[in-house]
Amino acid sequence: MYNKVFLIGRLTRDPETRYTSAGIAVARFSLAINRPPRRDGQNEVDFIRVVAWRKLAEICNEYLRKGKLIAIEGRLQISAYEKNGQQMQSAEVIADNMQMLDRKGTENTAPVPPDAVPQPAAAAEAAPF
Repeated sequence: MYNKVFLIGRLTRDPETRYTSAGIAVARFSLAINRPPRRDGQNEVDFIRVVAWRKLAEICNEYLRKGKLIAIEGRLQISAYEKNGQQMQSAEVIADNMQMLDRKGTENTAPVPPDAVPQPAAAAEAAPF
């Protein structure tokens, strides 16, 4: 079996970090990722939920802010739960690695063009991706 996800997008808000009763850090945030434009020229955006644990969660909490362009490597996790008597499902990406792609000192909050190819060398201050 193989479950690997690679995403590049912008944070929709600052990460929300909490700690479990055992003291383990958990950071949750969402990425906005542009879809290719439709035939009528309209752009659509997907909002993907991401969860980071332990040291990666602490790094995300310290360095990530709304609008920051990042790359995430991880795995897709589908959770099932019951709400008001109905079976529901929720999807999120469990992050294994994170790479900041904005140049140091830039806070670009504009949507990512669909054909944009970020330069990984621009984020030398981040952990390896």
